[in-house]
Amino acid sequence: MAEETQLAEAGQEGEKPEFDLLPAERAAVILLLLGEEQAAEIISYMSPREVQALGAHMVSVADLSQEAVNMVLDDFVATIKQQTNIGLGTKDYVTNVFTKALGDDKAASVLARIMPTSSSKGLDVLQWMDARSIGEMVENEHPQIIAIILSVLEYDIAADVLNFIPDTVRPEVVQRVAALETVHPSAMEKLEAVMQEQFSSSSSAKASSFGGIRTAAKIMNFTKTDMEGEILGGIREKDEELSNKIQDNMFTFENFDGLDNRSVQTLMRSIDNDLLMTAVKGATEPVKEKFLSNMSTRARLMFLDDMEDKGPIRITDVEEAQKDILRIARRLSDAGDIVLAGRGDDFV
Repeated sequence: MAEETQLAEAGQEGEKPEFDLLPAERAAVILLLLGEEQAAEIISYMSPREVQALGAHMVSVADLSQEAVNMVLDDFVATIKQQTNIGLGTKDYVTNVFTKALGDDKAASVLARIMPTSSSKGLDVLQWMDARSIGEMVENEHPQIIAIILSVLEYDIAADVLNFIPDTVRPEVVQRVAALETVHPSAMEKLEAVMQEQFSSSSSAKASSFGGIRTAAKIMNFTKTDMEGEILGGIREKDEELSNKIQDNMFTFENFDGLDNRSVQTLMRSIDNDLLMTAVKGATEPVKEKFLSNMSTRARLMFLDDMEDKGPIRITDVEEAQKDILRIARRLSDAGDIVLAGRGDDFV
């Protein structure tokens, strides 16, 4: 997208000030300062999405001035000094206390809700697979197994997996994702059996907590418009209240009027001018004004003229353009580059 369509303030057109770094960019600077071995060890604990985002930022910050690097390092040291060692060993301590007090089964259920659990080897491998491979692997599995697997994937990957499973089971799968909270050890055993057939992995099954209405809503954020309507319609036939709850937690294009200006400007730098015109053409006035107000006066006039020249646009094209921008926004949010504020608290 042309730079002239970006920032309202004249001083902000062009490159951003080097000290105005995003959290992910600051993390990239620290990793570059650590050296290859230490950086590689840290990266080994990250998800594929985090690795991709951080890698891109490591390249983009390579030309920072020494003054900017020193500022990031000083902030990092100051943050570290504020930390204590009180949390060291806390997970093992809490696990032992709860197990002695409640027994294995009850403790596993409670702990799954209050602390993150380690994924099995099979679930870890899923994070590095493409959507088609995952879809082909689970297409003949029970909808509950598919729902659990979708719940542990990145939301856009999970949405893509839906393309590769039978359309007749998609609504049930998403409905089961929304109903998930804590998964019983027996279900995890079944899941691990499926994964073992593919990867010959071994791990002990335990109760795990994932899924829920917000997970289902986030997956739906990345589905195509026609599939979204099909799935929500299928769920509505069985459970109208659940369908409404999922929709209430979905981030829609109309929620963009609640974004802060910096997030809007970052988003606009990441999308094509023509795509934005198509999406804004069918947007409400508050959303349209949110984007226009973050352009310079000259860029705003040019944008409006070009949009008028496009003439009538099919509603389906507008909806798909808005979905594409939503996908880009979610990726930027996951990378820590923007803050999304939607109808669900999870988007704040």
